[in-house]
Amino acid sequence: MMKAKDRTTGHLRKSATLTAMVLAIGATATPAAATDVLAQPTATFLDSIGVVSTFEDRGQPYDKTLEMLRYGGFRWLRGGIEGLSENGPLTLDSFLGLHKDAGVKISWGLVSGNGDVDLLLSTGRILAEADALLAFEGNNEPNNWPVTYNGREGGGRYSWLPVAELHADLYRKVKNDPVLKKYPVWSISEPGAQTDNAGLQFLEIPQDAGTLMPDGTRFADYANVHNYIYHPNVPHPADNKTWDAADPTSSSSVDGLYGNFGQTWANRYQGYSEDVLLDLPRVTTETGVAIGGAVDEKLQGVNLVNVYLSQFARGYSYTSVYILRDRTDEQGNQTFGFFRPDFTPRLAAHYLHNLTRILADAGRREAPNRLDYEISPQPETVHDLLLQNSDGAFQLVVWGEALVGESTVKVSLGEKAKRVELYNATKGKTPLATFQDTSEIELNVSDHPLVLKLVF
Repeated sequence: MMKAKDRTTGHLRKSATLTAMVLAIGATATPAAATDVLAQPTATFLDSIGVVSTFEDRGQPYDKTLEMLRYGGFRWLRGGIEGLSENGPLTLDSFLGLHKDAGVKISWGLVSGNGDVDLLLSTGRILAEADALLAFEGNNEPNNWPVTYNGREGGGRYSWLPVAELHADLYRKVKNDPVLKKYPVWSISEPGAQTDNAGLQFLEIPQDAGTLMPDGTRFADYANVHNYIYHPNVPHPADNKTWDAADPTSSSSVDGLYGNFGQTWANRYQGYSEDVLLDLPRVTTETGVAIGGAVDEKLQGVNLVNVYLSQFARGYSYTSVYILRDRTDEQGNQTFGFFRPDFTPRLAAHYLHNLTRILADAGRREAPNRLDYEISPQPETVHDLLLQNSDGAFQLVVWGEALVGESTVKVSLGEKAKRVELYNATKGKTPLATFQDTSEIELNVSDHPLVLKLVF
């Protein structure tokens, strides 16, 4: 797994496959220049880890939901007013309880086909008062679930103008509310499906955009996409599945940020330029991987743990995976879950549990430091993310997305680390090896995350 120069206190087992595997899998190995990298707070990455779930209205008991959320280490939960009632089985108390008992924040949305902005805001205020609210979210996939607003049906095959009017009103009401105005508003999902150019491919419609809604109309603070990594364009396992789906440009093979906010995938309405998309505030409220065909439980597991890393590294503030546990109340492929229908964890749940425990940080580094390091060579399937814990320790996450084989890379530090701990998120949450006074570390990277905890 790893070799280090200077003194070592760990016992290492050298892998049988070495650097030659880089060429065997077709990856291009390029030397990486030494880089002075600004770390991101570990807690900020952990806060980005979210999940979609079912609740009591779909037969999933509260105590089981709580248990699964705690095990995975999820920090936020996608929720909304769909299925909510005063008498249950799903009430607002369920969300308040999950925040209190598991510490999760709630993104609060209109969800599928609902246009009741007043109900969304009144329940959102209750969540805000309990410090449980993360953000407001617009309609879920109006292409699949049309909405009725002001007496007109919108979305689907109809005009999307009612959807745009609904979301403009939602944004205005949130920002005019003295309690709620500090919370971000996330856009609808799948604006790329617009049948007419209502303007939902923008957060705020620019001048001379030629949209049905007037210039200057504001819809959201964050773009919201559903960039599932297995897409009709790329339905099979391949290298860099999660890295490609998180790509904000037209180079992505899936209908992600570009297909919804650059040039809409259905009718090619123009949105933002690729340069603007690189820095556009964005979230993902659905992505995921179903077990089936060529995707076995192990591949699902590494895909799902990698997706959180790739999304965050490529600029997504929050990512929610579909789904916590397989649904048991509807037909179709119900193997997307971190947990099986009987609530037992799949490998994906174990891998994420390990990663969130390895990185666990109760505090937050408000002003993270920089670290001088390089990874060489750096094949196309090897990626990295530098984090810093509140206690000052750096956590360098290096993960691979090679479908076959592994690559041997060297991590070179600008100065010697007093102590380095190596973790493998697929093996457990304790160090596999510990090193002292070293500045060069060799890693064999394949399809999952390795974490180097660096103390200087």
